[in-house]
Amino acid sequence: MTERQKPKCGCGRSPTGYCIGWHSLSEKDYLKKKSDYDELDNEAEAEQD
Repeated sequence: MTERQKPKCGCGRSPTGYCIGWHSLSEKDYLKKKSDYDELDNEAEAEQD
């Protein structure tokens, strides 16, 4: 069985480039999710250093 590929992000909000459902968020909720994502991403990068 072949693995299905994730659809590409069409709205431009996804930090991964693939659809993660952020297109349905309000602007306020999107900004909160993006902030949370960026914070976790920065922590992960700091751990790798």
